[in-house]
Amino acid sequence: MVTVDRTRLRAELQTFPPYIPGRAPQEVPGLTPYRLSSNENHLDPLPAVLESLAQPGELPSRYPDDAAVALRARIGEVFGVPPERTIVTAGASELLVALTQITSDNRTEAVYPWPSFEMYPQVTGLAGAVRHEVPLLPDGQHDLDAMAAAVTDRTGIVFLCSPNNPTGPVLRHDEVARFLDAVPSHVLVVLDEAYWEFVTDPDAAHGMDLVDEYPNLVLARTFSKAHGLAGLRVGYAIAQEDVIEGLLKAVIPFGVTQPSQRAAAVSLDHHDEVLERARAIAGVRDEVADALRDQGWAVPQAQGNFVWLPLGELSDAYEEAASQQALAVRNLDAGVRISIGPDEALERVLELSRAFLEEHPDQADHPRSSGRH
Repeated sequence: MVTVDRTRLRAELQTFPPYIPGRAPQEVPGLTPYRLSSNENHLDPLPAVLESLAQPGELPSRYPDDAAVALRARIGEVFGVPPERTIVTAGASELLVALTQITSDNRTEAVYPWPSFEMYPQVTGLAGAVRHEVPLLPDGQHDLDAMAAAVTDRTGIVFLCSPNNPTGPVLRHDEVARFLDAVPSHVLVVLDEAYWEFVTDPDAAHGMDLVDEYPNLVLARTFSKAHGLAGLRVGYAIAQEDVIEGLLKAVIPFGVTQPSQRAAAVSLDHHDEVLERARAIAGVRDEVADALRDQGWAVPQAQGNFVWLPLGELSDAYEEAASQQALAVRNLDAGVRISIGPDEALERVLELSRAFLEEHPDQADHPRSSGRH
């Protein structure tokens, strides 16, 4: 009998879990299902964007513009930077992979808050870097002092997330500046601003005001959330030219299709409308967060298009209760993240949350922020 050895894969793969997308809602008779698990924009893209997608385009036998010249130029115009300081990627996810590839290997270390975006341990783990997960403060905020203390002479990359996904709070402008002052200038700091358009806190960090002052800062952004183009996979970064030059060597060639580039550029042509709709979603978010707090939930500051319930060990029970109501929410063990969706979905969330709290009264006003992968 022939003995077949298992294919040899990298040992680092055993040190972190795969990224698991948000679940689809369960079908329940008589109830419209809603997926509130992926932080998608529940509004349709702008009419002009849909029109651009319906127009005849380049033949699929032709590669897209690898340099995304037109879209990078439009990003530069909107945000006031030269296109040479921008890059377009297949979603912000590819951008995070590329940023890690150009900074990290098994000789380096990575620092990021936790719980935060689930790809941080994945991308740094794949690079072989030693990972330092810095627990959030009890209110769901970054512990920037502890993060700064975790930086060593081996640190290659630091991730900040504002608003933090999944807990919701933003970083303040002054505290980010102090953090950047404390971090050695050769360490790349990534400010993940996937949800920046939804932010209404006037004290929140303004990445565009920091990226010129700190050459080691990179802004990571996406068209998936406020622009409502998650299915088209378009992310972008704004950074200094040397960082962009490095990223251009790490991203997948021809990774963003021509229809996706065109739709993103059209959406930027209507950027004021995008921001207006994001503010409207933020208004609903605030109403939902306040209603949950009135019920007795310890909801942290919410500045994305989602709210966070710090459920701890009751996260599984809440997720199951939601599924029985044809609602898919994001169970991250430390708690449950609920995306802002249509009114009917949110009314069902509030009814569910009220009933759940009645069954588990000890859950009221007990914030938790730590969790496992």
